[in-house]
Amino acid sequence: MAVLATGTVRAETLADALAWGYETSGLIEQNRALLRAADEDVAQAVATLRPIVNWQANLSTTWPDPSPLGSSYTLGEAAVTAGLGLQASLTLWDSGARELGVEAQKEIVLATRQSLLSVEQQVLLRVVQAYMEVRRVRAFVDLRQNNLRLITQELRAAQDRFDVGEVTRTDVSLAEARLAAAQSQLAAEQGALARAIEEYQAAVGRAPGSLAPAPLARLPGSLAEAKAIAQRTHPVILQAQHEVAAAEIGIARARAATRPTVSLGGQLRIDQDFEESAALSLTAEGPIYQGGRLASQIRQFMARRDAARAGLLQAARQVEQNVGNAWSYLESARAGRLAYEAQVRAAQTAFDGVREEATLGARTTLDVLNAEQELLDARANLISAEVDEIVASYTLLSAMGLLTARDLGLAVQLYDPTVYYDLVDDAPSPMSEQGRALDRVLQAIGADR
Repeated sequence: MAVLATGTVRAETLADALAWGYETSGLIEQNRALLRAADEDVAQAVATLRPIVNWQANLSTTWPDPSPLGSSYTLGEAAVTAGLGLQASLTLWDSGARELGVEAQKEIVLATRQSLLSVEQQVLLRVVQAYMEVRRVRAFVDLRQNNLRLITQELRAAQDRFDVGEVTRTDVSLAEARLAAAQSQLAAEQGALARAIEEYQAAVGRAPGSLAPAPLARLPGSLAEAKAIAQRTHPVILQAQHEVAAAEIGIARARAATRPTVSLGGQLRIDQDFEESAALSLTAEGPIYQGGRLASQIRQFMARRDAARAGLLQAARQVEQNVGNAWSYLESARAGRLAYEAQVRAAQTAFDGVREEATLGARTTLDVLNAEQELLDARANLISAEVDEIVASYTLLSAMGLLTARDLGLAVQLYDPTVYYDLVDDAPSPMSEQGRALDRVLQAIGADR
């Protein structure tokens, strides 16, 4: 109410838009769910280290002295047997294959966390681009509207001078043609603004209000420093590193499958006469010949390891190239802004002089219109260069791997991927306290959607 009373409305900042986009992004939520699914793979791998207990119940009926087809039986002749039993088994030793499976899944979880950060960067960069595009096109619309007003004034002035015989009909027609072109250009920019608003709504999750000027991103002082930071922190590189580690573990698991396995089994059974029976067994088994399948699996995992290593090298090179391209783009945009600032100053001076000279009869209407068009183009170029410089700074930040909610210091509730992992990494049962806490977390996640 106080804001309404004073008539002032706070402009939306880029940080506001980034925070809103982060908290409402369906793409981020989708990848958080994929991360939780990867967390569950760890829980399932941990479960293989524990005993397996199953129950079994059976009911069967047999008839004595089978007769030829077509004979009939009575229920009284049938022998009914029933039983209820428990079966338990535990793998005592498998050359570490199950433990290796747990470690492999942990590496996959770490890789998936980095993938989530990559998605977060994509979402936030899209917000930056949408925010700046709305500001750019709104500025273009304002320029076209001002241009339209100026040309309208020039047309009136030309008409007045024509009425007193100072200029010809040609001058009036030139002004009329420029007015029609200005109207067409304004309509085109208004259409572009409508499209920019649609993109903003898709990227941020709400329509844009009054958008405040955006600051440049805080960046390192040199290209070499930016590349060094990217090699240490970019999620694409970190993800590839964890994928290499998981592939290495996969080779060890494939080799463990060629070694013996020792397991313990037990069974307890009660029949229809309440007679109990129990059995306990210790089993050792191992492969002798499986047609070359196990050796093929080892070679397959080795090939996957080699592919993961090549992927890591490619990721590092791609990140370095992206940083170099973003740095070049930023330098070009900065140089363009400085040049266009000088052009605007010169074009403004030229326009003021030509218009003054036209009032004295030393310049024609065409000269005034041309000078005004030069000033309009210079201002439009300056606006684009300013927007491009800001977008380039955040693009460079993304190329370095630092365009995240945490690194930007956004006023949001940061997503902690370890919370869910810590609840499921030891595979809790549904009836345990940890299992009930996990149910509450899942209900809260569902309530937020």
